[in-house]
Amino acid sequence: MHGKFSRKNIHDKTLHRKLRGPDWYISSLMIDRTIDAIMKRLIINRDYHVPYLAGYSTDGATIYIDCDLPPTFVAKSGATVHVDRYLIMHEAVEKSLLKMFDLRYQHAHQCALRTEKALVNADGITWREYDRFMQEFIKEVGEETPLNLPPDLDLKPYVDEHDDELLAKMRQWMATSSPRPAAANSRFAASLCP
Repeated sequence: MHGKFSRKNIHDKTLHRKLRGPDWYISSLMIDRTIDAIMKRLIINRDYHVPYLAGYSTDGATIYIDCDLPPTFVAKSGATVHVDRYLIMHEAVEKSLLKMFDLRYQHAHQCALRTEKALVNADGITWREYDRFMQEFIKEVGEETPLNLPPDLDLKPYVDEHDDELLAKMRQWMATSSPRPAAANSRFAASLCP
């Protein structure tokens, strides 16, 4: 599903009661509540190719997840792992740090990466298994023909990484492409709920 989500589409089963235990403990319930709050404010779009799997619009209102990344994988334990929830959190944290505090990309990225890892581990998934799955789908711009990038993708991460060749290809495509209507993506709603 694409676009703003109504409450009926996300985490209807998330209980909203006072949590017990230390406030530093990351629980699945707390993760679900946090994702609920983020989802109320963002559009999630899986219609494009995105270098390094995910990114965000220049205004921060949209998180893009690469259209070729499967929304789930099956862990060695047999559990189905829904990856969008971790990518959404990573991108939301990263963009917030860049926008609010004008941090350099690498600083914001490291904080977001550690948040992503903590959430993966809190859901009982090993980082090694999760990361191995994600690495299979990372691709360089130019591997796809024609290049199909979001027209408003924030380029700050690529600028700060000084990847001039990648940036040149991305800018060329973005300058010559016109925004196209985004198709509905029904795979998304199912990908969030564990």
